[in-house]
Amino acid sequence: MFETWGRVVYRRRRLVLAIAGIVLIFAALWGTGVFAKLQTAGGFVPATSQSQQEANLAARTFGRGSGDVVVLYSGKTAITTSPAVQAAVTRNLAALPHSRVESYATYWSTKSPQLVSANGRQTFAVIQLTGSTDAARIISFNGIKDQLSVPGVTTQVGGQIPTEAAINKQVTGDIGRAEGLSMPVLLILLLVIFGSLAAASLPLAIGGIGILGSFTALRLLTLATPVSIYSINITTILGLGLAIDYGLFMVGRFREELHRQDSVEAALARTVATAGRTVAVSGLTVAVALASLMLFPEVFLRSMGYGGVATVLVDMLAALTVLPALLAVLGPKVNALRIRRSVHRAPAAEASGSWYRLARSVMRRPVIYLAVIVIFLLTLGAPFLKVAWGGTDARVLPGASAPRQVTEALNQNFPGNATSPIESLLTFTGPVAGSPARGAELTSYVSSLTRIPGVTGSQVTGVKGDVARIATRYGADPLSAAARQIVRQARAITSPAGAHALIGGQTAQLVDELASVSAVLPWMALVMAAATFVLLFLAFGSVVLPIKAIVMNVLSLSATFGVVVWIFQEGHLSGLLGFTPTGTLDPAMPILMLAIIFGLSMDYEVFLLSRIRERYDLTGDNTAAIASGLQRTGGVITSAALLLVIVIGAFSASGITFIKLMGVGMIVALVVDATLVRIMLVPATMRLLGRANWWAPRPLRRLYARYGIGEPDG
Repeated sequence: MFETWGRVVYRRRRLVLAIAGIVLIFAALWGTGVFAKLQTAGGFVPATSQSQQEANLAARTFGRGSGDVVVLYSGKTAITTSPAVQAAVTRNLAALPHSRVESYATYWSTKSPQLVSANGRQTFAVIQLTGSTDAARIISFNGIKDQLSVPGVTTQVGGQIPTEAAINKQVTGDIGRAEGLSMPVLLILLLVIFGSLAAASLPLAIGGIGILGSFTALRLLTLATPVSIYSINITTILGLGLAIDYGLFMVGRFREELHRQDSVEAALARTVATAGRTVAVSGLTVAVALASLMLFPEVFLRSMGYGGVATVLVDMLAALTVLPALLAVLGPKVNALRIRRSVHRAPAAEASGSWYRLARSVMRRPVIYLAVIVIFLLTLGAPFLKVAWGGTDARVLPGASAPRQVTEALNQNFPGNATSPIESLLTFTGPVAGSPARGAELTSYVSSLTRIPGVTGSQVTGVKGDVARIATRYGADPLSAAARQIVRQARAITSPAGAHALIGGQTAQLVDELASVSAVLPWMALVMAAATFVLLFLAFGSVVLPIKAIVMNVLSLSATFGVVVWIFQEGHLSGLLGFTPTGTLDPAMPILMLAIIFGLSMDYEVFLLSRIRERYDLTGDNTAAIASGLQRTGGVITSAALLLVIVIGAFSASGITFIKLMGVGMIVALVVDATLVRIMLVPATMRLLGRANWWAPRPLRRLYARYGIGEPDG
């Protein structure tokens, strides 16, 4: 099938390129508008969770209660007792346009002690903006952000909408900067790898298609489902990285086949039949790993799954259509504009070379290599046993950003949880006002909340119809384990007879997120393992190799997660990398890393096993097949990993902490996987297994003979 497709593309190469050009123009004009369509906040909480139900009911009953903008005023003396400051702040807020500002509240309008810092030198105003969505409220904020300064006091602006706006600006800037930094470096490295400008430009061309394709896929998805803004970074990394991987593999194989075949058409057909088939299997494996994210109810993870799968499929299709068409047009000119003479030489014999000698060395002492590497990987993974889960707040921004500084000031200088209390909604069977019995029940419920250890006070903040709203304040950090325990105890309190309680707020959202992740994670792992097993069996006809590949990936992942905990939770290297450790990890990040790294690891596994299987089918010699397979793919795998490290490294310079975490984690995984695991651990393990590598029960062998997608003989 793949060989036939290669011949079809060769004969219709101009038509394929013309269609691709039209699609590319559309992607450049329409797909790049995706930034304005993405969801800028939230998405970490399941829609059916108790905290989300509480937020929905509160909004329907009392309107939007949370402030969009927090304006922090700081002075050298007691600020709220100054008539001049009061007049200046009040005058400034009253002058804001009504088309942008829906309402505002200050200490002077509410007399709330929660709005005054412990030392009396700071106070803040809470502003609600006009607009029905976060995107609309960001537009409103941009219209007033330059009008909020008050003479005579230090003014800083933070809150939900400024934080979202800052993250949006940071994400957009990071992408442009990362692409600007990585592209020249990638071109130089590809020139070194291929030795000619023509060959080096092809993976970059597919990378450009991958980026535009990822933008277009995400914008298409926004028409049907909310998509998180953070998906832009991840899909751009995947789009560029995988496209370069696939381009490297396909171009390298085509140059080999030009020396073996008697025509460009035959060389292209053989390339698509071998490397193209490997790209297809790899793409499907990566796509399945990312598709497992769709099992989660959180918009953040689901949108990453949607965008990731779409991006991988775009890369795979480009590598199987556009790239073969370009190779067909170029033919031997793929080696044009060379920077070294060796590009025209035939590839070295498969039974010689440095990678061949390394494989032979490993297989002479497989037990030693296996034991040392496994112990080393488990040691790297040990810190993950001490992982502590937390949430995401303004601390993901750089320390100099105003929204982060405002958040830190609110948490440190003001009475407990000035802007993030635990919120309870108590729904009765009838109106609360005018009913002494329900009033007494409400008072008793509030007293029960106040008696929870760690709570500093609870009070009713609103009553409307049959719904009462209660704010519970406490001394702990809103994302800490102590605060989560207060939420659990609040939910355990028995509601008054006939009444129903919902507990929400920032801390409750984290509790619900952790519960959701814990419930779905085993199913995600099962889906990934089962799908990987099936795909690798259909590709190689063995039940042993898929199990071995999954075990190798678990080792690689454990080492990666351990390093991430050591760096980002415990704070090692925080000064060098430029982030503020919080002592916790957001649970969504390891989940996302699990899907991406598992898929990328399988990418390299498929590349290596395809060549080993190809040689084994021809020789029947397991040891020789492993050595020659590594000789043919060792350079490709390490080169691909190096190029992807460059791409991810550029994105790891992001000012958003969890984007940096993702980048560093993926770099660790790539280095470990492309060196220790694929180059040493896999050959050692396959040498010990011997012919058992290729074993499958007789019924499954018949199934493989009928439906398998193995390499053709050649």
